[in-house]
Amino acid sequence: MLVALVLVLGAAAGVVYFQAAGTGGSSATASDGAAADAAPAPGDGKADAAATTGAAGASGDGQGGKDGETAIPVGVVDVSRGSVSTYISATANLVPEDEVTVLAEAEGKVTRLLVEEGDSVAAGELLAALLRDEAEILHKKAAVRAANAELADERAVRLHQQDLIAQEEFDRIRVEHQVAQQELAEAEWRLLKTEIRAPFDGRLTRRHVTLGQHIRPGDELFVVTSFDPLIARIYLPEKDVLALDAGRAVGITLKADASVRFQGRIQRISPVVDTGTGTVKVTIEAIRPPPVVRPGGFVIIDIVRETHADTLVLPRKAVIRELQQAHVFVASGDVAERRAVVLGLEEQERLEILSGIETGERVVVAGQGGLKDGAKIKILPAADETGSSAGGGADLPQA
Repeated sequence: MLVALVLVLGAAAGVVYFQAAGTGGSSATASDGAAADAAPAPGDGKADAAATTGAAGASGDGQGGKDGETAIPVGVVDVSRGSVSTYISATANLVPEDEVTVLAEAEGKVTRLLVEEGDSVAAGELLAALLRDEAEILHKKAAVRAANAELADERAVRLHQQDLIAQEEFDRIRVEHQVAQQELAEAEWRLLKTEIRAPFDGRLTRRHVTLGQHIRPGDELFVVTSFDPLIARIYLPEKDVLALDAGRAVGITLKADASVRFQGRIQRISPVVDTGTGTVKVTIEAIRPPPVVRPGGFVIIDIVRETHADTLVLPRKAVIRELQQAHVFVASGDVAERRAVVLGLEEQERLEILSGIETGERVVVAGQGGLKDGAKIKILPAADETGSSAGGGADLPQA
């Protein structure tokens, strides 16, 4: 009985095992079939696309390498020769050298006023006149007295020659004649002082008197200014003055408008050094300043210190400085070539190049900020025009 039970249980377990195995085998077969259906057949378009995608994934983005480098647009300028100067600069007011305040020299009421501020006047021109009545009366009295004294003097001379007059009387008549002449001269002077005249050629820059005003000696009436020449007085360290001399050309720039530039020259140099400041006064004379320049205007004076002629010149913006070193980028075909350069004199926006480049080479002046040696570049046509001013300088004097 026990044996029969064991046989029944073993048979049941075998049935369960075979059912489980059959089910698992069917699942595996179905999965294999689905995978086989999904896989593309050889030569099918899906297979080619998959192959291409796989190749791309293996090689990366495909944009590395020199041939695919993008050219950087730049502006260039031709290396040229010119002159470069350094300057001693100072600021000052441009003032008239000759300016006079006309004072009253007689007392009286102003009866005529003939000029106004801004008028041009000539030397000796009548500016105003005072009431002349009293001065004319005094002048007439003095003239009559002088005429009588002259007649008395002539008679006394004839009598003295004939020994018909005492020496004492003769001397008294001679003295009275001389006094009468002096009184007449004084009356003429007083009459002359009723007329106020210009001391020299110039312009009336200020009027203090009005018509009908009663003035006294010493009162300020007018200011007459000569606009030629206008001068500037600057004060330079003694070491800067040693190489200067009278007559040297200077450049003058109006501070209010930097486009207004004109020439001047050193008129004189003080023979002494100010012991308090250690400076020397240098007087600059303006040469034919433009009409816009007024006396009192603030100006910048540039005096040539040193000039190098016929040297290589570049715009300042073409040079890249790094500490004590400087370099430029030269356009060599379509490639930027970095060149170390040695700098010389510097004049505003222009630099002297002592070595590193040659005349006729093309130097990058725009777009060089991100360049590296050997970078591919594309020269912009318009840059040639912008660079044409590299050799030009400001309107400054040359030594």
